[in-house]
Amino acid sequence: MERVKEQVKEIVRPFAGKPTELIQALHRVQSVLGWLPREAQEVVAEVVGVPPAQVRGVVTFYHFFRTRPVGKHTIRVCLGTACHVRGAERVLNALREELGIEPGQTTPDGKFSVEVVRCLGCCGLAPVMMIDEEVYGRLDPRKARQIVREIP
Repeated sequence: MERVKEQVKEIVRPFAGKPTELIQALHRVQSVLGWLPREAQEVVAEVVGVPPAQVRGVVTFYHFFRTRPVGKHTIRVCLGTACHVRGAERVLNALREELGIEPGQTTPDGKFSVEVVRCLGCCGLAPVMMIDEEVYGRLDPRKARQIVREIP
C-alpha cells in the first residue's frame, strides 16, 4: 500500500495546496488506478489541502468516481426510456445471471464490471449496452449473453 500512496502523491503533486482542483486531482488518480481506494483519497486530501471528509463527500456524490476496483471490461447497460420500453431490463437480468453479479459489482475474476446508465445516445438501436467503447444494439437476453461470452 505504501507504493500506491507514493504513486498517488506523484500523480497529484501538480495540485498541491490547490483545494479548488480537488475533482481534477481525483480524476487523475482514478485514471491511473482505475478506482479511488480510501488510502488514495487520504493522500489526495493531504496533498490538495482539504479534510478527508470533503474528499469522501465528493467521491460519493459524483457518480463517475469509483470506490471499488473495476473489471478489465466495463459493461454499461442503458435503462433510458427507449431502452426500457424495448426490454433493457430483460437484457440486464440476463447479464446478472450470466456474470453472477449486480450492477455496481465486478466479477470475482476481475474480468467484468456492470453499470447501469440512463442514456448512451443510441436510442434508435434500443436496447443498448456498451462494453468498454463498443456499442451493441438491438439486444435481447440471448444476444447479450453471447456477446459477453465472446469477449476475451
